[in-house]
Amino acid sequence: MTSNLQIPQEEGIDNTLAVLSEGYQFIPNRLVKFNSNIFTARLLGQQAIIIGGKEAAELFYDEERFQRKGAVPKRVFKSLFGVGGVQGLDDAAHEHRKQLFMSLMTEERIRYLKKCLNHQWEIAAKEWERKRKIELFAAAEEMMCRTACQWAGVPLWAKELKQRTKDLAAMIDAFGAVGPRYWRGKQARSRSEHWIRGLILQVRTGKIFVHEDTAIYQMAWHRDPQGDLLSVKTAAVELINILRPIVAIGRFITFSVLALHQHPETRKQFLEEDADGYAQMFVQEVRRFYPFAPFLGAKVRHDFTWNGYAFKQGTLVILDLYGTNHSPALWEDPNTFYPERFKDWGGSPFDFIPQGGGDYDKGHRCAGEWITIEAMKTSLQFLTTRIEYEVPQQDLNYSMVRMPTIPKSRLMIQNVKVK
Repeated sequence: MTSNLQIPQEEGIDNTLAVLSEGYQFIPNRLVKFNSNIFTARLLGQQAIIIGGKEAAELFYDEERFQRKGAVPKRVFKSLFGVGGVQGLDDAAHEHRKQLFMSLMTEERIRYLKKCLNHQWEIAAKEWERKRKIELFAAAEEMMCRTACQWAGVPLWAKELKQRTKDLAAMIDAFGAVGPRYWRGKQARSRSEHWIRGLILQVRTGKIFVHEDTAIYQMAWHRDPQGDLLSVKTAAVELINILRPIVAIGRFITFSVLALHQHPETRKQFLEEDADGYAQMFVQEVRRFYPFAPFLGAKVRHDFTWNGYAFKQGTLVILDLYGTNHSPALWEDPNTFYPERFKDWGGSPFDFIPQGGGDYDKGHRCAGEWITIEAMKTSLQFLTTRIEYEVPQQDLNYSMVRMPTIPKSRLMIQNVKVK
């Protein structure tokens, strides 16, 4: 089928600076400007097709039309994902590697993660009682680092906790960054890979013993489709792809506390009979409402036409995550925080995509999404039923330009008391 529709084109020789200056709003602003769910722009010197909305997400996660290889800039692999990780694989190689991650997402393992996290909350709360003020964001990231390592079977000495947390957090913070923030993320990845490579070698040589159901064991002994063990470097990259996203939940926890503070009427719902049901709705709304991942990229496998628009082989295509989660065509009053919108939500894999969309097992949707949800619920239940705290006057605004964003004060709390 021959296309006769022209894709709207954003002006300018290169639009990268506009992305950096508008952040999460760059794509939504253009979709409104063109009154379209598609436009083109030049990013980092190459022409890209940018799409948003549910129908666009369905297209983007069509594995027969798109591939991930070559879509993500190398600088992102060198800071956030790591070279050779599952995010850059396609087809049988991706499906085989993805099953490695999905095998860790059993009900039993998720229950154990919740147990680990509850224990870490209890430790943290007792420490916080002795302090006048706590920067919640930093404390939550540190707590999630301890939880991640305990759950994954990764040995972690108390003296190295702060550095490991700082490094895993720096990789997350480097996404969408240029300058010092990016270089900190790149250096953090180098240190982290060196650390984890040493542990993988110790597991393989029997110098440390780990249980078979842990992530470190599974990564150390995973074999590729040809039956060969992963290289030590690749195994380390994939283990970091378990640890780093769990540390990233600290950002969601921070926004959850912000939501509780700005919407105090929601707190009492966590004390009601169906507290778990409300917690589920609340967590989903936090993930929808607050900015986290802004967009994702893929490349066209072969020429095709979609809605009359031509997609040429090799073209970079970017899907708007933030804008889709805030689309007025999909969500009633999308800029209002309203957990009850998820009460009768059908669970579409394409209209709610804070951690990607599509199929978990075969697609590129985040394997750890269930862990994120359960860790957030566990944290909220502790925050609302097990401790009391105050939120002092501070700057709780967050930038829509900074990616990923966080409240400017990093959310300070004080006068913590364990109930």
